[in-house]
Amino acid sequence: MQTKDLILAFESFAPTYLANEWDNVGLLVGSSSWSADSILLTIDLTEAVMKEAINMNVDIIVSYHPPIFKPLTSVTDNSFKERVVLEAISNHIAIYSPHTALDVATGGVNDWIAECLGKGDVRALRPFGNLPPDEECKLITFCPQEKAEELRSALSSVGCGRIGMYEQCSFTTQGVGTFIGKEGTNPTHGESGVLQKVIECKFEMVVSKASLSLAIQALRQFHPYEEPALEVHELGERPRREIGVGRRIHLDKPMQLDELARKLKKHLGIGYVRVAPAAGKGDRIKVQTIGLCAGAGGSVCDLAVDDGCEVFITGEMTHHDVVAATARGCTVVLTGHTNSERGFLPKLKEQLTTLLPEVVISVSKADAPLWTYF
Repeated sequence: MQTKDLILAFESFAPTYLANEWDNVGLLVGSSSWSADSILLTIDLTEAVMKEAINMNVDIIVSYHPPIFKPLTSVTDNSFKERVVLEAISNHIAIYSPHTALDVATGGVNDWIAECLGKGDVRALRPFGNLPPDEECKLITFCPQEKAEELRSALSSVGCGRIGMYEQCSFTTQGVGTFIGKEGTNPTHGESGVLQKVIECKFEMVVSKASLSLAIQALRQFHPYEEPALEVHELGERPRREIGVGRRIHLDKPMQLDELARKLKKHLGIGYVRVAPAAGKGDRIKVQTIGLCAGAGGSVCDLAVDDGCEVFITGEMTHHDVVAATARGCTVVLTGHTNSERGFLPKLKEQLTTLLPEVVISVSKADAPLWTYF
């Protein structure tokens, strides 16, 4: 097994294009050709976790939080982040981070938290709308039907026609094309100066913006006409309610707030949660519409309140954001940042084991919450 096999596995259920724009996800250290026979899963890549990985002789560390977030200006032993990267390189250990791609994805961290709350309708607070990179544009041309196959092969070779796990995707429709070539032209069909009518097909393929210029070059090179007609259409977003930032759950049956807290503690494997009741409501209330966001979800709390959520669950929020939410009638439940994430690692291990059955996958024992309470 190689690191690229792990990358492909993650791309199948938590592709990097799902990540928030500010995030830094994917392969952060190492080569896609490095060995990947053993993997260690962690939330934070601390020096203790790195020591554990070295002692276990693992090939890859999957660190949920990216250890390289802000750009590094050096890789020395002067700071713990630099030391972690330096140790990884020295010991030939690759580092991969899924972070918000794993939050946004179906079956990811946010859906895992939602599982414990009961049956109901679950959707994203902010549905994911960006297109997969390979489907950002559609390239259209018109050509004789017998040349469509040649064009399909040429354009596929430069990145056109990729839709999910499928390649060489195209569509053709038949029609009649007309043209008159001016003096000096050499039309493929007929003569210059005479109106020509040709049975043609409209030929369409999707393409990324990054590959668009190369695709147009290939189209001109392999098209039989001197001056092929072509169109480029930028494709709009296709929001999917089941993936995106945070989750909104409308339960089939309302539950008491204290019952919600008990379910949450049991599911996350923690001993407490902090609850800030909505202004004037107290903690003896029934709730049915719940918003949540793993980690630090303060930035999406307003989305939850706007969407009618009576409770918002997240790892951490600033004091002032909590005050603002409760003033708007929303109860806030805080679990602790990594407490909302760490319990997902065994499930991630199951997902990866199914896709990579030959790889030995372990959950870090050195990875632990930062806080101790006296």
